[in-house]
Amino acid sequence: MARTTRTPSLDAPRGRSGMLQRPPQQSSDRFGRFSEAFARGMGTSGFLIGMTIFVVVWLAWNTFAPVQWQFDPRASNFTLLTLILSLQASYAAPLILLAQNRQDDRDRVQIEQDRQRAERNLADTEYLAREVVALRMAVTDFSDDVVTRDVLRAELKTLLEQLDLRGHAEQPVEPERR
Repeated sequence: MARTTRTPSLDAPRGRSGMLQRPPQQSSDRFGRFSEAFARGMGTSGFLIGMTIFVVVWLAWNTFAPVQWQFDPRASNFTLLTLILSLQASYAAPLILLAQNRQDDRDRVQIEQDRQRAERNLADTEYLAREVVALRMAVTDFSDDVVTRDVLRAELKTLLEQLDLRGHAEQPVEPERR
């Protein structure tokens, strides 16, 4: 029987083609958030106090309790406690590193956004500086051509004086009456 070849459709997602495909994994973001919460929790004074109380109670119980009640006797150098603390450290270190890496990624993105914002601010500032210079130049050119009230008064006075002089010059001299 011949195998039918289907052309892939680009408007639909590809299906799983076999049983050996990897199952969908949890979102790395969810695990990252968990690791950050874990790291934040381990860095608190409450965790340190709680861990100290746990270890002190463990040591006191396995030192002062009757031998038949001790589950990690002092004679065996508290092997179970050492194992538990080693296990906790082996899981805590990678989770803390993962949380730090995520914070580094966020910091990197924030730095890039700050750099872009600074570039935009610089471009805006340069643009505004050029506009201010253009406005100053326009105002200086305009102020040379502007007729102020004082200039207008002075011009009108000179015109009136010229008209008065013309008026006096154009008046015919009256012959004397005899």
